[in-house]
Amino acid sequence: MFSSGHFRASVAALAFSAQLLLTGCGAGSEAQPQIPLTSFNEVLYLTDQQNSALRFDNGAVYHAGGVRGLIVVRQNASTYLAFERTCTYNSADTCARVKFTPFVQIYDPCCKSQFNFQGQVQGGPANLPLRRYATSLSGNTLTITN
Repeated sequence: MFSSGHFRASVAALAFSAQLLLTGCGAGSEAQPQIPLTSFNEVLYLTDQQNSALRFDNGAVYHAGGVRGLIVVRQNASTYLAFERTCTYNSADTCARVKFTPFVQIYDPCCKSQFNFQGQVQGGPANLPLRRYATSLSGNTLTITN
């Protein structure tokens, strides 16, 4: 059986733990709005002229899907990555939509965050990588799902 002092200490420890979970770790950490989850199944035909940039390593195209669209990047002839266009910094902001400079980088013109073609942060205020979606290649057909 718990004594009343032990019970109060347990409740206080539980409340402190819950507060840490809600506010994040470390001094100065700020909670960022989460990118909503969405279910989709998109198909790209690599032979279509609109996807011609995907014939080259680090080539990229925009495509429908996700929350604010997708950026699809060719790593090599057998590996393609698909990223959410919603920037991971202030994702609730209406202008938090990443773009790409062909063969150079992915960036958010609003907050100035920069990402490489693997979705990792290269600069700016963002500290989380871009959300990556699953890709599957079968012949000249690329399927992107979440």
